[in-house]
Amino acid sequence: MAASSAGIGTLLCKNINKQIEIFYPTNRRYTWCVIRRICTSISRFRCQGQIKRKSAPKELVGVVGLEVHAQIQSITKLFSGSQVRFQAPPNSLVSFFDASLPGTLPVLNRRCVEAAVMTGLALDCVINRKSLFDRKHYFYADLPAGYQITQQRRPIAVDGTLTYSHLGGTRRNTLITKSVRIKQIQLEQDSGKSLHDDRRGQTLIDLNRAGVGLMELVMEPDMSCGEEAAAAVRELQLILQALGTCQGHMDEGQLRVDANVSVHRPGDPWGVRTEVKNINSGRNLARAIGYTTKLHCSGPVRQPEFMPEPNLPPLIVYDRPSTAPPCVHPSQVVVLEEVRAGLPELPRARRTRLVESYDILPEHSFTLVNEDGLTDYFEAVVKETKAGPRKVIGWVNQVLLGLLHHHSLSVSQSPVTPQMLAQLLNLQENGQISSSVAKQVFQELWRAPGKTAQQIIQEQDLGIVSNTTEIHRICQKVVDSHPDQVQAIRGGNKKVLNKLMGLVQKETKGRADPVLVRSILEEKTS
Repeated sequence: MAASSAGIGTLLCKNINKQIEIFYPTNRRYTWCVIRRICTSISRFRCQGQIKRKSAPKELVGVVGLEVHAQIQSITKLFSGSQVRFQAPPNSLVSFFDASLPGTLPVLNRRCVEAAVMTGLALDCVINRKSLFDRKHYFYADLPAGYQITQQRRPIAVDGTLTYSHLGGTRRNTLITKSVRIKQIQLEQDSGKSLHDDRRGQTLIDLNRAGVGLMELVMEPDMSCGEEAAAAVRELQLILQALGTCQGHMDEGQLRVDANVSVHRPGDPWGVRTEVKNINSGRNLARAIGYTTKLHCSGPVRQPEFMPEPNLPPLIVYDRPSTAPPCVHPSQVVVLEEVRAGLPELPRARRTRLVESYDILPEHSFTLVNEDGLTDYFEAVVKETKAGPRKVIGWVNQVLLGLLHHHSLSVSQSPVTPQMLAQLLNLQENGQISSSVAKQVFQELWRAPGKTAQQIIQEQDLGIVSNTTEIHRICQKVVDSHPDQVQAIRGGNKKVLNKLMGLVQKETKGRADPVLVRSILEEKTS
């Protein structure tokens, strides 16, 4: 599951926590450059917040800020009519403007503007009614114009907040909620793609991605470790997917993260910032760290140069349709009121609704929302079964999700549909099967999805034993063959009764009514 919480958590925690470059002054004259390993095991990807050093009088605290580049879900590019399509033949989706041929001019894509405004509203940003475009000059072989059109001076949205949660505590079952400030959201072009052929020692350029619309979301350095960063990115990914403004597939480059990492001692200024770009593979991470180390240790880093974009007028967002000038065609107007009315249910609101509507724990709602498609699965089961939501959540979050993770499947790939699980739970609620048999039947449904729960029960004779005389006989047999346990029960150790119940269920292959079995055994051991 490429978009799963576990996948993103592992990816970002590895890349941020594994190696953090620490730059700090040792005296007034010299600055030392040290690379320190923080953790190398997935089992240790926990927010520790503080990095202990034996010789330091104070503990070093991590400081993490993020820049997230989200590819806007749009049919065409930001400033041209070229289509946006993943894995198209190289250089097959390139317009004259994308190739930066002389005389070509940009034409702004309204859909991209609406996506940025909608994302800003979802993150409680202030939407600038007037924003500006700039040229950012720097050299990339896959940047044909020699500059990127972006929004450095006045972006489309500023001053937002992203609230995120992650599981913490000693047992990893406590929901910890934090927030990170969103400094700004800006529209900008993507660059092309360099394809490196190490065997032939050459680099080829594919401009299909050049000019694709991006939203760059700049987060303030309010996080202290990789786990917090991973949780924040996952929450952002869920929001973008709910809005439909970005599909968020990291394996396709639709969501790329740059991490700004430094450390400091409490009360001291922050250390030198190290930027690790495009966190989506360990190889790129190692190269970025090595290159950044050389830059910082060799002297001042040359910053890219900006200038106003002369070919684009200011971008205006209108509060209401009536405030737009009559000379502008409605198809070219972005209206804040209309975008706000189209906002869907966001992940945080969905978690709150699940807790309030179904009386489940916040930790349960966190898992439901963070696993793609799991909320819809849960609600579909609840709708069609007599079992209560708390019973359903146990089956969905533990039994179903455990098998999905074990087999590396997404919820949409589950061989057991919500309707199949609802039917199984109804059979248990109606007293036709026991809880242990229900779990056995679920395993059979997973292995043979073409059958129904009722068919499996009939074929394997798993229905509840309704003959009370037979149950009495089996209980008496168990009591007679375990005198020591019976004596312990009569001596006050009531927990031993559970062992006798297990033996009765073993004799009946789990088909006896546990309430009836307990009642009979209590009577016979009293």
